[in-house]
Formats: sequence, structure tokens, C-alpha cells
Amino acid sequence: MILALLLDFANIAGGLLLASVLLERLPRVGSDLGLASRAAAPYGWIVGLVALVCGGYYLLLHVTEGPHVFHFEIVGIAVGVALLWNRLRPRPAPSKGGNGAVQTVAAPAGLALLLAVFGIIAVIVGFQGLLTPDY
Repeated sequence: MILALLLDFANIAGGLLLASVLLERLPRVGSDLGLASRAAAPYGWIVGLVALVCGGYYLLLHVTEGPHVFHFEIVGIAVGVALLWNRLRPRPAPSKGGNGAVQTVAAPAGLALLLAVFGIIAVIVGFQGLLTPDY
């Protein structure tokens, strides 16, 4: 039961971290969500590790003992991999422009948009997991 709660909370927290790029664009609350996500971003790997371990545990449990594989663990594993991806494959740091120009924040596109939409789905699945009885 504790692992199920950890999986659900990791899905919610990880989904919010993934969707923060998209949620920052909301009027009135976007700036506060952006501040919260930037403060929590250094600890995102912990959320990803918890989601990956709990999702993997329940996937193995439901594959071997049944009743069937639930979508909660699949989403948890995907959230864990998405949050740990930068730790698994580090990228070189982007070069900084020295012209001092103010950069505007562009709308998320491509992979960033896909991860943000998946983050919103993960939040919904996390809340659904909280309301679903454990089997």
C-alpha cells in the first residue's frame, strides 16, 4: 500500500515537473508554478527514481501474479525514464550568448511539448491511482 501511494505521488510530482514548461504559460498562476518547478527541478531525479522503482516493482508483480498490468505502472516507468534521461545521457552545456539581449520564452515545441502533454497525463493518472482501490 505504501509503494502504491509512492507510485501515485511520484506520478503526480513527476507529471508536474514534466508539464511545467506548458503550465508556465497559464495566466495568473504560471509565474508561481514556474518558480516552484525551478526550485524542485534539482530534486526531480529523486522523483524519477521513486517512480521507476515503484512502477517496475508493480509491473513485475502484476506480470507474475496478476490480475493484469495496469496503466499506473507503465506511466510511472515512463515518468521515471523521462526524469532520469538527463542523468542517463548528459548533454553538453549550451553556449551562452554574450550580447546581453533579453531572450523571450518561446512556446514549447517538438519533444518538449510531447513531454509536457505526457506530464499532464501523468498527473491525471496519479490522481486516478489515488482514487482506485489497490488489488
